[in-house]
Amino acid sequence: MIRGLELVVTGPFARATFTNFFFMSSLSCFILLPLYVQRLGGTDAEIGLVQGVYSAAGIVCQPVIGLWLDRVGRRFFMALGVSLLIVSSAAFLVSHSLALLAGLRVVQGLGFSAFFVANYLHVVDLVPAERRGWALGIYGVSGFLGTALAPVAGEIIVNRLSFQWLFALSVLLGGAAAWLVVTTRGIRPPTLGDGPGFGSLRAGLAEVFRLHMALTFFFGLGTGVMFTFLPTFGEGLGVHSVSLFYTAYAIAAVGVRVGGGNLIDTRGRRATIIPSMFVQAAAAGLLTAMAFLVQPHMTVPVVPFLFLTGLLAGGAHGFLYPALAALLMDVTPAARRGGVVGIFSAVFLAGNALGSIVFGYVAHGLGYGVMWSTLTLLLAAGFLLSFRLAVGSAVTALRAI
Repeated sequence: MIRGLELVVTGPFARATFTNFFFMSSLSCFILLPLYVQRLGGTDAEIGLVQGVYSAAGIVCQPVIGLWLDRVGRRFFMALGVSLLIVSSAAFLVSHSLALLAGLRVVQGLGFSAFFVANYLHVVDLVPAERRGWALGIYGVSGFLGTALAPVAGEIIVNRLSFQWLFALSVLLGGAAAWLVVTTRGIRPPTLGDGPGFGSLRAGLAEVFRLHMALTFFFGLGTGVMFTFLPTFGEGLGVHSVSLFYTAYAIAAVGVRVGGGNLIDTRGRRATIIPSMFVQAAAAGLLTAMAFLVQPHMTVPVVPFLFLTGLLAGGAHGFLYPALAALLMDVTPAARRGGVVGIFSAVFLAGNALGSIVFGYVAHGLGYGVMWSTLTLLLAAGFLLSFRLAVGSAVTALRAI
């Protein structure tokens, strides 16, 4: 435990974690973007499209970034990511066209992809295999803190000032991340030699058909739909602030990672993935019940149920991402990890993108009740699929490293 605390609070791991916090805080300012699009006259379908193209950009470029990561270097992609985030966030200050907003979200998707893959592999380089699940979970806590704080601060800024001030805050937070990237020492240098060819890309794409990738897709689908449509769904129920959902989400995710993140290593990947898939489906089920049973004119206290939904979904996320990522690292040779992490993240973003775009049309045409019901059924299917994970496969793989 002492070694674990030293890993978290000192040295290069702590610096990488702080960098991730500022980067994700900057990006999380755009959780409230659906409300901005709505104020510009956008429909649910257009909201889904603007948000979905962000994930779509990552789907296309993350596998390529992963393949070139060792050849070009982690620092280059980290710097590229924060630069694209700062420039695109600044452009939101003067952008009012929905088409232009969608284009800027594409740039942000490229920036996130470059930074995420590079910084994530940088963290993997820093931690021992026997602490991998726990360490990746703690690293992810920094992103959740940004997810928790940015929407709360953002709602205050938007209500008292304007969205332009929110976008300015994103630029400042991105600048802090850029400074940390530039001043970080000890990042693994580029590897000399030829770059990856078509064969490397084909081998990486073959990973898409593995079971843990399918579970990652369902997981991404759930988070994409919830994060995209919670703001407008809450307003439709008469709730003027949904920031408590994101706060509860982050609190639960941080809580399970700090208090029980070691279970990913001690009890195994499967033992944490299966119940977490169920809990995420239960969170979607609660939103389904609210959509059918609660109407704006009713005096039902909606906020506590949104808070409970955030706790369930956040707790599931808190275990799922590091457990799936640790399983991925367990079964992937070190030489192929860059490309496979890119594929893994792209699959997650594919779920995000389809959730945002397709479910936007479902909500627009059939209503939120049908949309949340469909999501619940799909996440339940993912939960049933998770039982096909081999018993003890992650532990066996861990011992073999």
